[in-house]
Amino acid sequence: MSQERHSQLGIHPLDPGEAGELLKRRQIVRRTRLIVIIVLVLLAVGAARTVISRVFNARELQAGTTERARQYVKTAVARSSDTGHTLSLPGTLQGYVQSPISARAGGYLKRWHKDIGARVEKGELLAELDTPEIDQQLSQAVAARQQAASSLELAKSTVDRWEALRKKDAVSQQELDERRSGFAQARSNLAAADANVERLRQVEGFKRIVAPFAGVITRRNVDVGDLVDPGAGGGAARALFMLSQTDPLRVYINVPQSYSNLIKQGQKVVVTQAELRGQKFDGKVARVSPTIDPMTRSVTVYVQVPNPGNTLRGGTFATGRVVSRTLSNVLAV
Repeated sequence: MSQERHSQLGIHPLDPGEAGELLKRRQIVRRTRLIVIIVLVLLAVGAARTVISRVFNARELQAGTTERARQYVKTAVARSSDTGHTLSLPGTLQGYVQSPISARAGGYLKRWHKDIGARVEKGELLAELDTPEIDQQLSQAVAARQQAASSLELAKSTVDRWEALRKKDAVSQQELDERRSGFAQARSNLAAADANVERLRQVEGFKRIVAPFAGVITRRNVDVGDLVDPGAGGGAARALFMLSQTDPLRVYINVPQSYSNLIKQGQKVVVTQAELRGQKFDGKVARVSPTIDPMTRSVTVYVQVPNPGNTLRGGTFATGRVVSRTLSNVLAV
């Protein structure tokens, strides 16, 4: 279009300076629009992220609440056991024979020959007592016995003479019977004196305290010079020694009433101790009490356990495992 045409239409052409300014304004507007669009997009993305995050958090919270609200129970399948029913019960180990050794004679301890831990055989000397009173009584009894023997000899000779006189009818039958009665009395006195001497000799024999059976000395309660009273009641606190047989040992187990029918004489029992890890000792049921203790509602079972190496000690705590096969179809969990 020519300048003339522009003049006719009343449109004034832009000069080059104004055209450049207009172009810059248009670029600014475009950039502003672009920035606004980017900002709006970012705000939309942030809003969407916040909404999505809240939705996921709500779902996680709901899932966690549901998970914590659940109750978990451990279960096990009960199966029929072919190995039988096993009982593990506590027990106490004791010596097969355990006895306090007391003195039968009274006196002072002269010397002791065995101490704690010593192994002794049956009849072996443990201690000796000094018994002056018993010795004196024995001497008196021996003298009394000699007197009785002399009286018996005199009575016998008297009866012989009176029987000879009776045959000659020099004495009466009454007098002869009196002499015979005196002879019988003298013979009874001698028998009583002999019995008294024998009794005191037996009592004097108790000056030597010997082991009644083979075992181990587990306690010594006296020392040299102690006064020993005869017959101290057999209690362990007043006994001179405590003797125990350690092979085999006894284990006493209290079985509850509900399992009492499972225990039979001769059953195998495995004995273990917490202090002896990995070691097992095989025993067997030797005795079962025929009655139930009304206080504990349990049955006392006596188990015999061999102890050749003396690994187990009497008086300690042990656990006995009894395996019973008397019940069929026993459920094991």
